Amino acid sequence: MKNKITKNNLITYGIVLAFYIIVEILMMTGVLSSHMKGLLVPMTYYAIIAVALNLCVGILGELSIGHCGFMCIGAFTSAFFSRATENSIPTVPRFIMAFIIGIAFAALFGFLIGIPVLRLKGDYLAIVTLAFGEIIKNVCAAVFLGKDSKGFHISLKDQAALNLEDSGEMIIKGPLGITGLSFTVSFTACVILVLITLIIVLNLVNSRTGRAVMAIRDNRIAAEATGINVTKYKMLAFTISAALAGVAGVLYASSLSTLASSSKNFGYNMSIMILVYVVLGGIGNIRGSVIATVILVLLPEKLRFLSNYRMLIYAVVLIAMMLINWSPSARAKRDVLLSKINIFKKKTDEKEVQ
Repeated sequence: MKNKITKNNLITYGIVLAFYIIVEILMMTGVLSSHMKGLLVPMTYYAIIAVALNLCVGILGELSIGHCGFMCIGAFTSAFFSRATENSIPTVPRFIMAFIIGIAFAALFGFLIGIPVLRLKGDYLAIVTLAFGEIIKNVCAAVFLGKDSKGFHISLKDQAALNLEDSGEMIIKGPLGITGLSFTVSFTACVILVLITLIIVLNLVNSRTGRAVMAIRDNRIAAEATGINVTKYKMLAFTISAALAGVAGVLYASSLSTLASSSKNFGYNMSIMILVYVVLGGIGNIRGSVIATVILVLLPEKLRFLSNYRMLIYAVVLIAMMLINWSPSARAKRDVLLSKINIFKKKTDEKEVQ
């Protein structure tokens, strides 16, 4: 059993590495267009937040539609630190420190929000997490923050209310967000972070803690009766999920010159899109989340030559993937096919032994 789990994990890591090598070869040979190159980094942070959400939805069994809020926190805290210390700390140490700060704040907010939210179940929990995500996005869009010789000044009214000195500098400009950011992240670094995220989540799922979390998901009363601390494990899984969403936020902020807390970037539609990645990849299937994200990020651009029919075909592909993954008849046929493949492998192994 342990060897099978290890093999499955290695296959997941191998798929990511193989994709990275293929992309690098395509870039070196000049096959990839500049626009496709621009999608590589977004693809990685969407994959990370999809894995984070799958940990919450698939493994913990709690439907959250507010993970873009944690992504927003990770993005803004890391970007604020980078912008505030750009003249005093070198680029690489500053990025590492901003990375840690973004994750820490996302995890902290995940813990604080999890205290009231995880008392709810089902649709109620989904609605409350959606509300928290919207609150976080709107607060970030309302903050004006500047720095001068007297220190930091903050206001929720407007820039004039900060009363900055003439030599002062605006860092967060309300709806305009944080400007003047530098591109500090590469595709290679993003792939490494995707692999680290997969290692953390897959090892968590296959550990004693992960089995306890899944026992709570399957039957909370039975899990509690066997002595599992339900609150502890739910908070742990939710906090880790929020922290990983913060990782995606840090990468998002590091790939932009201007970071704004808009509905397009961190709103309800984006949260639903991340949930679509999770559902199409398979709820509880970590590898599937990564594959579905890559396909659904690249597909609209690959279909761009179809002009007006592009999004129609994209919708058809979504429906087809949903039917293949979740239709009872399709799943039954897939199970039969897999059983035949396993039988063929066993016969081949027996012949080799003889």
